[in-house]
Amino acid sequence: MVAYELGPRVGRTAPLRVGVAAAILDGDRLLLTRRSDNGVWCMPGGGADPGESLAEACIREVREEIGVLGRVTRLLGTYSSPDIVAAYPDGNRAQIVAAVFRVEIVSGTPGRSDEVTEIGWFTAAEAAELPVIATQQRRMPDVFAAGEPFFD
Repeated sequence: MVAYELGPRVGRTAPLRVGVAAAILDGDRLLLTRRSDNGVWCMPGGGADPGESLAEACIREVREEIGVLGRVTRLLGTYSSPDIVAAYPDGNRAQIVAAVFRVEIVSGTPGRSDEVTEIGWFTAAEAAELPVIATQQRRMPDVFAAGEPFFD
């Protein structure tokens, strides 16, 4: 289970790790998944692999986690908060540098996987009431605002 360390500039103590997340919207509702490892909610996503672009990583993660073919339509934001560090079960730690993309489903129906126990569509108000993964809590308002790309 991934845990999160929060604090002013705690990222100074950890290497950087590149990640992606997919904001899949249906009108004013966002698709969120409940993680199998810790039971909290998040947008589909994960770490980028060597040799793939961020958009390719996002599409791969969507396919692996919810079983659909997606298409990146735009960048919503990049996030690199030095105040959050992910602490992994194997003892590794990382400050996450993530790109959040707007993704539309090209084919398939979202479903569960080894990484996902539940899928739901939530409005901004509903999502605000859920236990959401720490790195994504700050991203939700930007996803629902859908304005110019956000950078932190």
